[in-house]
Amino acid sequence: MKLDLAKSDRHYYDATPEPELRTFDTYGYLTVTGSGAPGGANYTEAVQRLHRTAYGAKKIAQADGQDFVVPKLEGQWWVNSDEPPLSVPREQWQWKLMIRMPEVVTAEMVPDEMVSGARFEQLTEGTAIHVMHIGPYATEPETLAKMEAFMAAEGLVMNGRHHEIYLSDPRRSPDAHTRTILRHPVRRA
Repeated sequence: MKLDLAKSDRHYYDATPEPELRTFDTYGYLTVTGSGAPGGANYTEAVQRLHRTAYGAKKIAQADGQDFVVPKLEGQWWVNSDEPPLSVPREQWQWKLMIRMPEVVTAEMVPDEMVSGARFEQLTEGTAIHVMHIGPYATEPETLAKMEAFMAAEGLVMNGRHHEIYLSDPRRSPDAHTRTILRHPVRRA
């Protein structure tokens, strides 16, 4: 039986349209870090490398009798500027693309970063604002504004990088139905 994290860990992969606080543990991820516009050449090539590495880890786990569904693509986003992130040109955006790995996957199962371009790392977000964005990526600022209002009302500030979990494949879902979880790690002000 294949492990499917999207089904077995609803706390992580499910969200409501209204912001709420959730706490997240430490998880293992395959990651690739880079910069540039989403959908640009660097980004597209990184997504491909990340998926190749994830399917390689799956093949190793499968040979050991521990099969799993490769989880959804995720990303952390930031800018190296004091400007509001959405005012910075997309070509200057920084990102860490990620695919969460089940506990059966270890760093030893991941090819050397120099070979695959991806690495295995443990990340902890702790307490975070968690919300479902439904619609095209271009309308995310509306959901981000709801998250900012929630942070202000609760006396919270950012405590990490903006995180997105891409539940829909944009190549297969019409923009109006694209589902993306948005997450901001936070702490008390």
